[in-house]
Amino acid sequence: MKIEFPMSDCGELDSFLGISTIFNDKGLFLNQMKYAEDIIQRAGMQDCKPVAIPVDLKSKLSDQIGTPLQNPTEYRSLEGALQYLTFTRPDIAYVVQQVCLFMHDPRDLHMQALRRVLRYLQGTKEQGLQLLKHQPLKLTAYTDADWAGCPTTRRSTSGFCLFLGDNLVSWSAKRQPTVSRSSAEAE
Repeated sequence: MKIEFPMSDCGELDSFLGISTIFNDKGLFLNQMKYAEDIIQRAGMQDCKPVAIPVDLKSKLSDQIGTPLQNPTEYRSLEGALQYLTFTRPDIAYVVQQVCLFMHDPRDLHMQALRRVLRYLQGTKEQGLQLLKHQPLKLTAYTDADWAGCPTTRRSTSGFCLFLGDNLVSWSAKRQPTVSRSSAEAE
């Protein structure tokens, strides 16, 4: 590549686009701890009490319940920041996708859900993505869907994750564009 493009060797990678890279015995560890701390600081939640899981399992978010936020800019800004954090934090991909659905008209219950994610991050800032070296070239995929999970539209949310060896290389959670007539159709 040096023949075709001008480049120089700046040594071992330390960070890239705000993602910290740490070489260890297992391989490469990627995290965004400083970025997570900045998001928590921006929300004024640096002294908050952490929670064990990022989503409230008992409630479903809806666009018709709750009081509209007076200033939705803070919600949109924090939510956009959380989207970037999912690059190294697949554990929050689902809940971030859920709060993204309400950016057009965020309500107080949506902000509560977003703040819960921030409380989860407060206790798990140091987590990230470990990429293991010397893995077999075996591709494994997992997928699932919650049939008619949205209480308003009855659309399903589907998700997947792909592993190359034991390394997680791709993941996603998104609302399906049409209503599924069965759980098999949703999956």
